[in-house]
Amino acid sequence: MKITLLAVGKTTDSIVESLTDVYIKRLQHYTDFKFVTIPELKNTKSLSEQEQKQREGELIIKSIPAGSHVILMDEHGREYTSVEFSQKITAFQNSGVKNVVFVIGGPYGFSPDAYAIASEKISLSKMTFSHQMVRAIFAEQLYRAFTIIKGEPYHHQ
Repeated sequence: MKITLLAVGKTTDSIVESLTDVYIKRLQHYTDFKFVTIPELKNTKSLSEQEQKQREGELIIKSIPAGSHVILMDEHGREYTSVEFSQKITAFQNSGVKNVVFVIGGPYGFSPDAYAIASEKISLSKMTFSHQMVRAIFAEQLYRAFTIIKGEPYHHQ
């Protein structure tokens, strides 16, 4: 199974970028994982929030391979414990899902078109995180899920 993390915009904080890279490298041991960044829109001051979401949505949709299981990282999505999330990954593997794409939107969220192509939404917390921090948090949780699946001693209960 191939897993892609698709994110809008570049990380401007080198510490967050470095932490994200740590978990991306660790994930390579467990799965075919790719991190894709969609470039930020230019001249956004002249765009409304809706226009910005719409343009980002078009770029997101163009970046998703056909037939992918698309999951939006969204504050209104379902929350999982780490063990439940690992079970979800296992279910994808067992059901023959070939490509899962997790999407982190821009600062204003997703367009209606992006919501329309999504299979589901996941929330990492009831709290709000910057879209840059979500990259590191999600990468760590995905790594944790694979260590749980493999029975490795990273996760403690």
